[in-house]
This record gives sequence, structure tokens and C-alpha cells, in this order.
Amino acid sequence: MKIKTTNKFLDKNDFDYLKNKFTSNEFPYFYNDFKVDENDGGNQFTHIFYRDGVINSDYFNLLQPIFDKLNVKTIERIKLNMTIKENKIEQYNFHCDTNKECNTAIFYFNTNNGKTIFESGEEISSVENQMVVFPSNLKHAGTTHTDTKYRLVLNLNYN
Repeated sequence: MKIKTTNKFLDKNDFDYLKNKFTSNEFPYFYNDFKVDENDGGNQFTHIFYRDGVINSDYFNLLQPIFDKLNVKTIERIKLNMTIKENKIEQYNFHCDTNKECNTAIFYFNTNNGKTIFESGEEISSVENQMVVFPSNLKHAGTTHTDTKYRLVLNLNYN
């Protein structure tokens, strides 16, 4: 498997529930003054669900429909990224989320003109309710966006 894209990944009820929860003014995000590497000039708001073998969020169980559809056995990390509208499209640094051998899944909660770009040159547009899965050793980068208030992306590393 290289890069697999699935549109309409979640059923409408599950998708709407998660999107409404994660865009609620009561859902906790934490500010990061970098995107990939410290001093890279980016910024974002994140919510860490799981990291370093520990559930880090009271909202972890909300992701069960995603775990079920991906057939998740073990988890490395799960992070929700929210970026705010920028004036121009810029690409962040290429990176791998983990050095462990596993899968990376990127789930888009809203359609916008931001992209996920792979070192190979392949580009994936941000489309609401779309899941992209690829081996974690494939370097990828996100971009800024200019057409919506926010870009909301869930990032999972799993087997």
C-alpha cells in the first residue's frame, strides 16, 4: 500500500457528531508556536488524544468509529490540528510523524484549499470526511489555507 484515499469515510451521523464536537467553543485546543519544527514560522492549535502510550484526552473514546473503520490494533499517536486562515498558501516542512513502522492516517473535517503534499510530488486536497492512509515512512507536508476560517485535520499513527 502506498497512499490510499477514501471519500465519505464516516457515516453522516458519526461525521457530523465529531465535527460538531471538535468545532464547539467548549472543545479544548492548545496553542503551538510551530507547525512541524520549532522556529519553522508556523503555528496551530492542537488537541493530543494519545501520545507515549498514554490516553491524553477525555475525548479519546469519541474516535471509536474511526478506529473501527481503520481496524486499529495499536496506537502510536493521535493529534487534532486546527490552523487558522492565512493570506497565502505556504507549504510546511516535509516530515514523518514517527520513526516507528506503522500507518499514518489523515482525516479532514472540512473542505478547504489546504493540501497534504508528499515528497514524491503527489498532492491530496482537503476534502470533508476524507481519510488518507499511508506508510509512516512516507514524508509529507501540510500547507496553509486561505479560503475558510479554519482547517481541521486529525492525524493518527497506528497499526
